[in-house]
Amino acid sequence: MSLESVRARIAAATRAAGRPEGAVTLVAVSKVQPLERVEAVLDAGQRVFGENRVQEAAGKWPALRERFAGVTLHLIGPLQTNKAKQAVELFDAIQTLDREKLAAKLADAMAATGRTPALFVQVNTGDEAQKAGVAPEAADGFIEACRRDYGLTPAGVMAIPPADADPAPHFRLLREIGARNGLAGLSMGMSGDFEAAIAEGATHVRVGSALFGERDYG
Repeated sequence: MSLESVRARIAAATRAAGRPEGAVTLVAVSKVQPLERVEAVLDAGQRVFGENRVQEAAGKWPALRERFAGVTLHLIGPLQTNKAKQAVELFDAIQTLDREKLAAKLADAMAATGRTPALFVQVNTGDEAQKAGVAPEAADGFIEACRRDYGLTPAGVMAIPPADADPAPHFRLLREIGARNGLAGLSMGMSGDFEAAIAEGATHVRVGSALFGERDYG
């Protein structure tokens, strides 16, 4: 599938939801993708990308940014506290803020670097033990602590619904958490369900395999 076709599907879903054109940002998930595939999508005009690991992004994107102006990078994978400063220096958005220790490290790194990446609080909507994210019932308190105790101003919330579940209830739950906490950003929806996410109000969809093809982990 091409960038053009993914953009067309996003535009159609946005219209179907009665939302304004341009209301949804496509985050192209370039993790573990061959460089030539990433370059092809850059050549086609895509400028917002998502990476899972700080080290992989650090090895890939500085050189690409020299060649392609206007790139915005989102961290969409779990962030270790010892990588917080490097992440703040490299990324324009960090979508995986999920614990107070990390909030403290990000606040310190932002003060030290003068950079203020957009922060999304990751919510574990399915309460899955193996998955990162704040429990839904703890999300309000955590967002309040980020603001009150660490001086952070989260821009939104993010979730990855359970793989075997209907994603729509999870998208609605995330939307409700965002709304009652005054957070406009809703990062939800991936290759298999981004149209459903857009119908529920997603502002950012994270699309990898539908855009680049299947990843090669070999």
